[in-house]
Amino acid sequence: MQRLLSPFILILSVILTILVTITCSIPIIIAGLIKLTVPISVVSRAMSSFAEVMMYCWCVGLDWLLRLNPHLTWDIQGLDGLSKENWYLLICNHRSWADIVILCVLFRKHIPMNKYFLKQQLAWVPFMGLACWALGMPFMKRYSRAYLLRHPERRGKDIDTTRRSCLKFRSHPTTIVNFVEGSRFTRDKHRQMHSPFKHLLAPKAAGIAMALNVLGRQFDKLLNVTLCYPENIHSPFYDMLSGQMTRITVRISLLPIADDLHGDYLNDKNFKRHFQLWLNALWSEKDLQLEQLYHTHKKPDL
Repeated sequence: MQRLLSPFILILSVILTILVTITCSIPIIIAGLIKLTVPISVVSRAMSSFAEVMMYCWCVGLDWLLRLNPHLTWDIQGLDGLSKENWYLLICNHRSWADIVILCVLFRKHIPMNKYFLKQQLAWVPFMGLACWALGMPFMKRYSRAYLLRHPERRGKDIDTTRRSCLKFRSHPTTIVNFVEGSRFTRDKHRQMHSPFKHLLAPKAAGIAMALNVLGRQFDKLLNVTLCYPENIHSPFYDMLSGQMTRITVRISLLPIADDLHGDYLNDKNFKRHFQLWLNALWSEKDLQLEQLYHTHKKPDL
């Protein structure tokens, strides 16, 4: 019966998602335009607070949409000890477009509103792109290796964007979210990259290294999030919208940020190697964790 109803649920979910997004995005965009045209600190702070409230409302709307699915089970561990008064660097594996929805819905009551590092193409998404700009989220432009060989002056531009964006987050508690794999996991990408991990792409360290360097010890903790959809591994975003999502599994580790993780990633080769080794070790643990989670729910084609 659920499969028969799924096309109708999909259409309803898409319509409601668009309506919720437009309703919350327009006030955020207006607030961003006011900040741009009235560069007075008190106005800027008021508009930023208003935009954050509207983003929270968007998260609430998405939560209501998820609750329309009576078959969905949340399996969450590790939410204890979080605070909206702290600065967090949140790193997470990236499986699906559903990931952003899940992180927003899950953490909205526990930590400052998430700020995502977004691909530049998302800036052109109607309403959402401008809303993300108004919220101060950085847009990252990725360059291919071949392009950088032809245009070496472009090398490091993403790092500059990261640095400038992080400077804006010093004034109020913030959660910076980085999907350190840089892209959603697919089998094709996994093969092309020759990833050493079974369920993950190789992590990219530069973004979080720069965030740690700019904000220094202002970050209170590192949130290491492992996210998976063990019963909907092939098309989680479609399954979420069509009411076929059955289980969302999230494991959260609250980790201290050691002093030796602060350094000059661009110019210090020893620090760069140390940071990459640390991140790869963290990713190895995450890969084992995912293997255990998938094994628990027995997917025969994994």
